[in-house]
Amino acid sequence: MTLSNLVSLIGIVKSGHQVASGFAKNSPYSQGTIAMQLPFFLDLGLDLREFFQGTLNISIAPYNFKIINPQYTFEGVKWHPDYAEETFSFSPCQVVYQDSSYQGWVYYPHPETKIGHFQDKSVLEVLAPKILNLNYGSSLILKVNPQQIKITSAD
Repeated sequence: MTLSNLVSLIGIVKSGHQVASGFAKNSPYSQGTIAMQLPFFLDLGLDLREFFQGTLNISIAPYNFKIINPQYTFEGVKWHPDYAEETFSFSPCQVVYQDSSYQGWVYYPHPETKIGHFQDKSVLEVLAPKILNLNYGSSLILKVNPQQIKITSAD
């Protein structure tokens, strides 16, 4: 995929539920869900160990997104012994912040199999390297593949 194939969106970093990173005060996941899920994704062929073990919650409002043809979809992932299997999809993306570009993945736990902590349709969860000086409220550019993620106006 070349850069010319990507759609650029202005995004704002939002606070999430903080269970992905394990920073939530009342989280049942002491390690965070990403750290717990990584070995399963690795066994299925996707190595995410180089990324920060939490998600960037990026609002693209007034737009919504829909995952249509992700690079990876993993069904029936039993990552926690006390919860049902989940389906996860991943699409490569790029985060541009303060003139630096970072490769990452849109991380999409399918809501129909997810046990809780749902996101707004305008918020994409992104796995990326740790980005210095990136904070809640920071503006950035998120580049996604329109053949994998459909962007629509929120109506």
